[in-house]
Amino acid sequence: MGIFSKFLGNRNTNPEGEMNFLDHVEDLRWHVIRCAFAILTGAILVFIKVEWIFDRIILGPAHQDFVSYKWFCKLGKLLHYDAFCLGPVNMQFQNTAVTGQFMMSLSISLMLGFICAFPFVLWELWKFIRPALKPSEKKMAKGIVFWCSLLFFIGVFFAYFVVAPYAINFFGNYKLSPSVQNNIILDNYFEMLSTLVLALGIVFELPILVLFLTRIGIFTPNILKKQRRLAFLILFIISEIITPPDLFSCLLVFIPLYLLYEITVVLSKRTYTERMRKKAENDD
Repeated sequence: MGIFSKFLGNRNTNPEGEMNFLDHVEDLRWHVIRCAFAILTGAILVFIKVEWIFDRIILGPAHQDFVSYKWFCKLGKLLHYDAFCLGPVNMQFQNTAVTGQFMMSLSISLMLGFICAFPFVLWELWKFIRPALKPSEKKMAKGIVFWCSLLFFIGVFFAYFVVAPYAINFFGNYKLSPSVQNNIILDNYFEMLSTLVLALGIVFELPILVLFLTRIGIFTPNILKKQRRLAFLILFIISEIITPPDLFSCLLVFIPLYLLYEITVVLSKRTYTERMRKKAENDD
């Protein structure tokens, strides 16, 4: 097979249509190459407009006119809850390295390139795994790339438009003393924002992970129900850690995460019931 044919995803099989160990390694290598190419392509497209993206998107939650602040304030007036209206963000950024701003532009490009290419990366992973599955397993996994991508992007947007503005506003305005100014190192700001966005994007994949573990028999609905209190505590602690020390901000993150857990329990119950039904049919 030519290199171009392999790049397009044509598998290298023997006349019997089977692949040996080295063929699998070679196949995996090309999947990784295609994923890297997709991420790099996205990163290059981002880099072309990186200055605009940096000012409008990366620094967006640090601007007082950020759209989320307007939405929160309108919601606060509607609910008569003034805590929704956040004050001005008093943050000054500084760069302490000669190559700092250039390296930051590369980091931004790679992170957003990965986020944009995430569905393609999932698709490549699925193409590698799919041949090893049984027809029934392939049928159960129908649409997995779509649902995983959808949950990931919901987590990313939730982190960027809801969690990040509250966290940045709190930490940017927090002072031990009026004589101390918050001159934020650019790397620290980007690290916090990227961690929130990617972490919640991955956390929102919880239902898919639990469904998979249920289908292979590691998790059962009873386990999830018995550990509900522990899950409640863990999710609350996670919410407290990634948000400012404000009960409302914590609940703003905790409630969606806990609802996601309850949805996962319901989906796990359905999956477990279906697996037990098919097992009983096979035993008969």
